[in-house]
Amino acid sequence: MSPADAAPLGPPVQDQRVYAHALLEQFEYRAGGSDSVSRWDGEAWLGTDTNRLWIRSEGEVNRHGEVADGQQELLYDRPITSFFDLQTGLRLDLDSAAGRAWAAIGVEGLAPEFLHVSAAAYAGDGGRFAAKLQLSCDELVTQRWILQPELELNAYSADDPSRRIGSGVSDLDAGLRLRYEIHRKLAPYLGLGFRRAFARTAQYARADGDPAGTFSVLLGIRTWF
Repeated sequence: MSPADAAPLGPPVQDQRVYAHALLEQFEYRAGGSDSVSRWDGEAWLGTDTNRLWIRSEGEVNRHGEVADGQQELLYDRPITSFFDLQTGLRLDLDSAAGRAWAAIGVEGLAPEFLHVSAAAYAGDGGRFAAKLQLSCDELVTQRWILQPELELNAYSADDPSRRIGSGVSDLDAGLRLRYEIHRKLAPYLGLGFRRAFARTAQYARADGDPAGTFSVLLGIRTWF
């Protein structure tokens, strides 16, 4: 049988090839407030067009070497529409505070106007629940200068004093970063950040001698491969 007889409408689509991608979205120094910090936020995936394994990691280190806001996720990802994927797996909160483990489920993709959306819900031990919403977009100033507004909102169902987290909407982390792409895979950036704790989380912050809201100057680098 000839190749033409085996595939009369052309060669088969190569949709089972395995790809890999890694992105360090934020690797930055935040100067401002009572304690400047260094922060990382990155992700990597491996798989085909329809089945992928995702790894995510984020957190920050203060000048005393203490790690905070450390979240690591291992997720299975599969498309559910042309623009959104369903993700499910495990989240581990690992840093200098008490550790937590959560089952995770969420969606990620592109909304109209190229708005990147990530929304996830988490279930932990002891009947704890949490939710996270992340929004960002890239606005081209020129072919190399790109402005990126970004927002993250977290909520929890119960107080967690050992992690200094209160129930309800706990915190907002927003930033505006202007990066220059030396080439597509390497881009230093400068920006402004704002972080605000709410309700019980804000009370924990004040009890620890920290303000509930802080502005900061951001200096970092973004890279991918």
